[in-house]
Amino acid sequence: MANAPRELTGARKAAILLVSVEQAKAAELLKRMPPEAIEEIGREIASIGEVTPADRRAVMGEFYNMAVANSHITVGGLEYAKTLLKQSLTEKEAERVIKQVTQQVSTTPFAFLQRAESENLLTFIQDEHPQTIALILAHLPSQKASEILVGLPSQKQIEVVKRVANMEQTNPEVIREVERGLEHRLSDIVSQTFEKAGGVDTVAEILNLADRSTEKGIMEGLEAEDPDLVEQIRRLMFVFEDILLVNDKGIQSVLKEIENEALALALKTASEELRQKIFKNMSERAAQLIGEDMQYMGPVRVSDVEAAQQKIVDVVRRLEDAGEIIIAGRGGEKEMVV
Repeated sequence: MANAPRELTGARKAAILLVSVEQAKAAELLKRMPPEAIEEIGREIASIGEVTPADRRAVMGEFYNMAVANSHITVGGLEYAKTLLKQSLTEKEAERVIKQVTQQVSTTPFAFLQRAESENLLTFIQDEHPQTIALILAHLPSQKASEILVGLPSQKQIEVVKRVANMEQTNPEVIREVERGLEHRLSDIVSQTFEKAGGVDTVAEILNLADRSTEKGIMEGLEAEDPDLVEQIRRLMFVFEDILLVNDKGIQSVLKEIENEALALALKTASEELRQKIFKNMSERAAQLIGEDMQYMGPVRVSDVEAAQQKIVDVVRRLEDAGEIIIAGRGGEKEMVV
């Protein structure tokens, strides 16, 4: 066939796939693509004309094989995927799919570490230099990174957090060098492109998942060396919408310290879910008054709303530090008994 699927561009294959599925599913797939890809694929769809049954079958088959290969990798790793693909496809087709999937897997730095148990990984890297540990944690999912951070000695925790916070782009050669050091014990080397990792937001996300005592020890250690960094981390660790994570008793404690005017202003841009959580922890009359204040408030400056929200966030953080409220997922549940 002159226009065999293997000769088609990636954009043309994507266009064939999208016109072959339901519109709702096609729209969902497009949402997940970068803008430049959407534009290119849109042009292909506009000019695609008639799609032959052979092209359609081949493209759908390729998509299916790639999806299956990715699921096998997620469950059992690359070697497991290779074995199963060779059993279900011709040797040539299996090698082609494996090559594509391997390239995709290799785009994530330290992807092979994500399958290791946190406890084993901690044992493996705890004696590494803080910069090496920071590089690894910055490329791991936040939950796993937090589990490892908690297990490090307190001084090393502080050193690692400082390095993650100040990390931006890492030269691919540096990543490859670190991976070469891990290769003989854990996995294959993967080639990398420049990738942004780390930063204050990464530290905030990791610490949000750590237990309260670990977070407090790290923040106190950082305070003496870099108070500005501590303030940046604190403001990212708990934002206004996170009040949804505070239990009802805690909400009631917070409301005792907030004036109605500030609360009405703070709720101006809040989600409906958060508003309802706040209102259900107030008397019906108080909730009605706040609602009326919001209704007749008129236009307000975004900076004023953010300032009011930050005031409430500061109260939440202070009460949590004093042990008076519990924030779900912050480790406090482990210290409670029923």
